[in-house]
Amino acid sequence: MAHIEPHGASGSYSNSAITALHAGELHAASRDEQILAAKISRAMSSGPLHITRDATIAEMDGHGNPVVLRQGTNQWVCFPGDENKIGDVPMCADPMGLQWMLDIMASKPAPTNTAPGIIYMLCGATQHSNTDPFDKTSPAIPIGPHWMILWPYSAAHDGLPNNVRDAGAWVMFDGTPYAYLHVSGTPWAGNEYTPGQAPVWTMRYGAPTEH
Repeated sequence: MAHIEPHGASGSYSNSAITALHAGELHAASRDEQILAAKISRAMSSGPLHITRDATIAEMDGHGNPVVLRQGTNQWVCFPGDENKIGDVPMCADPMGLQWMLDIMASKPAPTNTAPGIIYMLCGATQHSNTDPFDKTSPAIPIGPHWMILWPYSAAHDGLPNNVRDAGAWVMFDGTPYAYLHVSGTPWAGNEYTPGQAPVWTMRYGAPTEH
């Protein structure tokens, strides 16, 4: 499992900074505090709040190693990313997802996670390629909010598409060791079914039609 070095702000300091950011009070904070709060806010927006509010917030140092900005209390790690760099986007990963991410960043021949991982990118993303996991030069491909199941998938075997889409799911990096399932949107899209409701022709759940 990936190791993350603790460094930077403590959890309480960072939480107060992010609270100040949402309260619009950062005009009185130092520049470093403002930058830290903005990074934490962006990282927390990358995944479901019930996960990100307790997650460790980290960023990559110049050697590609994660450095903690706020220590969390669950197993998730969220990153603020850098909007000026293609592929460096806000994300939140569980331990196996983090291992997969560090492996691909290090250009390892294949990922080493021993169980399926999850990464949320609910802020959307840009990346260089849908087919080559190590492409660092092609023009940016814009991709909407999504989440990823990081385990071997095959488009042909699993009956799934492998081209970029604005909805649904596809196998990204199909045919490579880094192939995984890319799911557009969030797991909470659509209307929730409750007993007593009836399906309407659009297959959106709503109140039963009265006659």
